[in-house]
Amino acid sequence: MQPRNMSMSGVVDLAAVKAAQEAKAKAEQARAEAARQGGPGGVSPADLVIDVDEAGFERDVIQRSAEVPVVIDFWAEWCQPCKQLSPVLERLTVEYNGRLLLAKIDVDANQMLMQQFGVQGIPAVFAVVAGQALPLFQGAADETQIRQTLDQLVTVAEQRFGLTGLTVDPDAEPGAAPAAPAMPAGPYDALLEAAVQALDAGDLAGAVQAYKTVLSEDPVNSEAKLGLAQAELLQRVEGADPQQVRKDAADGPTDVRAQIAAADLDLVGGHVEDAFGRLIETVQRTFGDDRDTVRLRLLELFEVVGGDDPRVAAARRALARALF
Repeated sequence: MQPRNMSMSGVVDLAAVKAAQEAKAKAEQARAEAARQGGPGGVSPADLVIDVDEAGFERDVIQRSAEVPVVIDFWAEWCQPCKQLSPVLERLTVEYNGRLLLAKIDVDANQMLMQQFGVQGIPAVFAVVAGQALPLFQGAADETQIRQTLDQLVTVAEQRFGLTGLTVDPDAEPGAAPAAPAMPAGPYDALLEAAVQALDAGDLAGAVQAYKTVLSEDPVNSEAKLGLAQAELLQRVEGADPQQVRKDAADGPTDVRAQIAAADLDLVGGHVEDAFGRLIETVQRTFGDDRDTVRLRLLELFEVVGGDDPRVAAARRALARALF
């Protein structure tokens, strides 16, 4: 099977881009400070390549992806191309010296994960960055192609998400618990509580601002990302005339604004699959900037529902098919 390379463009707008460079600088500063103070060492090079199963996926992939981009290698013992690709991925991961983590998933033992990612054949390689999954390539690929893809992934992770990776200590014992990542300073509990109170009081603008303040310091704060997505959704539908919105959408199947407005109403009304399906169909019918506008709104709605919801996983696969 020939490799099917995937673009990195779909991931660059998923984080708080405004704060990305600040986050990167803070992360680098934290790493340098830990080294200066002689704090706990980093991970062993051997710990950059890990075997992951369904039970540990949330901890080993989703949670770790807030620190470092996680590359997922779907493989099986009987797969001959996997035996050629996997050693290359393992070697390159070590060469990247903490900028990547490689998670190896045996598809025979983890059928549910294979289905959730929509894997049609192996080897298949995906990445998870700050909780967001994206396909990289499927099938055999030469080392030059793999390096180019990983270089793009590292660049996106650093520049857009502020993820500078893990500190690697050649002298660390394999399997030792890595040092906990330094948390940026900030009264997050108070700000998050203020945002919730603002929502309860109907002060959507106040809630949005409180969540944005948290994300300006901590772009991968999951609670703030979810809260912001929800508050902005409520802000968009506030004062809308549902009957007129749905009429506009019915009259203009290629009207991007009309379809987005209707999808927002669908989601607020609890019709999650209808909202996702509407926008995926609009992606299929549009091109250029219009298509990108719809795609970005769909990604925002994924944030509202939550990445662990099976409806989001199914919609991500449908979106990938529509785009590629």
